Amino acid sequence: MDLSVGTELPPFERETRMENWNRFAAVMDEFVPHHMDDDDGKISGMPGAFGMGNLQTSYMHNLIRDWMGKSGTLRNFTIQWQQPNFKNTVVTARGRITAVEDTPAGKEVALELWTEDNNDRRLANGTAKVIFNP
Repeated sequence: MDLSVGTELPPFERETRMENWNRFAAVMDEFVPHHMDDDDGKISGMPGAFGMGNLQTSYMHNLIRDWMGKSGTLRNFTIQWQQPNFKNTVVTARGRITAVEDTPAGKEVALELWTEDNNDRRLANGTAKVIFNP
């Protein structure tokens, strides 16, 4: 595994359709009207229903987990939601290594993370630190 600064993580991609939101809402008990109904989304000032912010969080977590495998441990994670995602778009979680440091616990790797849609909108920004044991 290349742990050099600037290395990009393999992207994690999902199409966001109502079926995806419905499954996520069922697991998270998040059947909020503006996530499920276009008219309620419009009342909230959006063009229709919009996805859950925590779904962006889960995409970033999947990105990190798939990349680090069993050899890493997630030590720190932040996310800042910027834009909503809408139905029938493709959302991609991406990341790159920003710093690597040898510590007593192992190699600590800092990540810059983000999600974007297929309309070139950045939806969320985040950071994470992963420790790889020696």
